[in-house]
Amino acid sequence: MVYKVIGLMSGSSLDGLDIAYVHLNETRGQWNYEIVHADCAPYSAEMVEQLKNVQQLSVNDYLKFHTAYGRFLGEAVNSFIEKNGIEHQVHLIASHGHTVMHEPHNHTSGQIGDGATIAAVTGLPVVSDLRNMDVALGGQGAPIVPIGDKLLFGQYDYWLNIGGIANITVPHNDATLAFDVCPANQVLNGLAEMAGKEMDTDGAMAKAGKLQMDILADLNDESYYQQEPPKSLSNEQAKHLVFPILLESKNELNDLMRTAVQHIADKITEAVKKYPSAKERPALLATGGGALNTFLMERLREQLEELNTDLVIPDKNTVNYKEAIVMALIGVLRFREETNTLGSVTGASRDSIGGALWMGHTYS
Repeated sequence: MVYKVIGLMSGSSLDGLDIAYVHLNETRGQWNYEIVHADCAPYSAEMVEQLKNVQQLSVNDYLKFHTAYGRFLGEAVNSFIEKNGIEHQVHLIASHGHTVMHEPHNHTSGQIGDGATIAAVTGLPVVSDLRNMDVALGGQGAPIVPIGDKLLFGQYDYWLNIGGIANITVPHNDATLAFDVCPANQVLNGLAEMAGKEMDTDGAMAKAGKLQMDILADLNDESYYQQEPPKSLSNEQAKHLVFPILLESKNELNDLMRTAVQHIADKITEAVKKYPSAKERPALLATGGGALNTFLMERLREQLEELNTDLVIPDKNTVNYKEAIVMALIGVLRFREETNTLGSVTGASRDSIGGALWMGHTYS
């Protein structure tokens, strides 16, 4: 059967809402996908500030914003459907929401964007709250993308996503393990903003900078990197991990950018080295906005070559919308009542079927 699904993803880089209309097909246990339409709905400056500061809201204001953001998501989906002429062709919406709080050690992770409101606005079934079941079972609730790595991109050996935070899926004891590697685009974009830019296009600022070995040593020595997986970073933890070290220095922005790029490449390379593949020449699939940073990819490719590992960057739609594609798959698996979160990855007591299902229509 072909499932026609819209996946929604909002990441920590806050560049907008990723929307992917995907056809997912399962035949005798083998899944494949086709990206039919995809787009990124940019956030207004006001929305960015609201999402950044959700934790400062009172309970009343938080709940009101939770439903208001859900309405924003629903309206964005309606506009996307109308723009692409796919009315009456969508079976399901799977929405990740936007993570505003992540404390798995307290069995809590919060993604804003009320699923019931999305369903009410669109009139379509919606799967939301994708991480909650795993967290309730003692897991990190992250990363949840590895189920998609396994079912949709199984031809690779390592799966890297470089968004606001870089996360990776690696081979481990005939299974897979995944974890947040290090802060990534939220650091690079934050430094670029200090120079009056939205981002460091192609890594031009970093390429023009000089590597600061003392700062790099301090970054690489942070205690998070000594922890064993499963492990994950909240947006706030990621910021505190690197920004104080970078901003306390007196170096030029280009030098800080160059050093941050090297830090990201180092930590990804360390993850690959720590979890070697049995293959003679394994391949790492890189997606997310960071995969479009030419200089970062040059540095990473050089370092992976020393480990006899190929770096593969897929087509631009897959680079940009892989997480939204996987959210669509997670939603379909929830709808089918099949495992969509791997306890071996997150540290939960077992695999689980995560997600709340909201029916946006009635049969009466």
